[in-house]
Amino acid sequence: MESGLELVAGSYEQILFGYQAQKGEKEWTLKAEFTHHAHTASLSAVAANERYIATGSKDETIQLYDMKNKREHGVLLHHNAGTISCLEFYGTSHLLSGAEDGLLCVWSTRKWECLKSIKAHRGQVSFVSVHPSGKLALSVGTDKTLRTWNLIDGRSAFIKNIKQSAHIVMWSPAGDKYVVVVNNKMDIYKLETASVMDTFSCPKRISSITFLSNSVLAVAGDDEVVRLFDTDSKKCVCEFIAHENRVKSLDSCTVGDLCVLVSASNDGFIKLWNVNLEKVMEVPALLGKVNTTARLTCLSVWQPGPQGECTAEQDVTSQASTTATEPKRRKKEIVFTEEVVIEEPSCTKRVKTRGGEKKKKQKN
Repeated sequence: MESGLELVAGSYEQILFGYQAQKGEKEWTLKAEFTHHAHTASLSAVAANERYIATGSKDETIQLYDMKNKREHGVLLHHNAGTISCLEFYGTSHLLSGAEDGLLCVWSTRKWECLKSIKAHRGQVSFVSVHPSGKLALSVGTDKTLRTWNLIDGRSAFIKNIKQSAHIVMWSPAGDKYVVVVNNKMDIYKLETASVMDTFSCPKRISSITFLSNSVLAVAGDDEVVRLFDTDSKKCVCEFIAHENRVKSLDSCTVGDLCVLVSASNDGFIKLWNVNLEKVMEVPALLGKVNTTARLTCLSVWQPGPQGECTAEQDVTSQASTTATEPKRRKKEIVFTEEVVIEEPSCTKRVKTRGGEKKKKQKN
């Protein structure tokens, strides 16, 4: 019986792999769906929503794939320098991207237009995470700052200086706390007070994290072990050897009544684990695995929407091809919930006043 679950993984070899997970009575099998030479450099990020897969690479491009029609959908070219370091979808409506050029971009998935391009960090944007409400986003970068973004008006809401460069930030599913990772240390922040609730450490540098529930966090590092931390009891409740080489990426999903943890490693394997959240101290059972024979770098789980359908907003046929250099018209777009004025490359820009009128202001 099929699970309606597909695993998408990128590699150093510039290849994007797709596998369909099929549930069996005793174990799951992973059937190869596609193998695509996606980029001209190694893949650095992959993200999925109900309709699309987005991949980022060191070749500075974001490639799009329509999972409904199983075909390439286009390329986004707004970032103009360095690796695409992070990608995250917000529901079916928006995609956020960050790169070495310090830009944080908000894309509409309706017509694949860049609604907002923000100079978010003085160095690389290392990671971005959107609050479940869609009103806030967090980003960390190599300038040693943690930044909170108001996605209603697309502006910075708060800047926190950190002693070191964080490389991961992630909201909990309920949005009441978030995790900031610096090297091998995780700080758990409470949203209400913006203060550190607790700190966890791992023996090696942390490479990936994913929430299995609002309190249980799976963590992988530069070793073969995956660890489960409980933020309520404030301790590591389980650890197990998942691979023969360092674990590069984790993701998770729910299939029926199962909590499924997915891991990808430099050893080439993608593995599925059944985590019993009621007995989280028990070592997860291995559901299935597949050897891609490649050095994997990133991973995402794709699941279709209800009954395999996509929203009407998503059902578009236009190909995406947006560049930073071609001339663009100024236009109003919606960033999540409110109307904002988008500043686009031109000799003039529009400024929205309180009275609703617009004035043209000459750029210096």
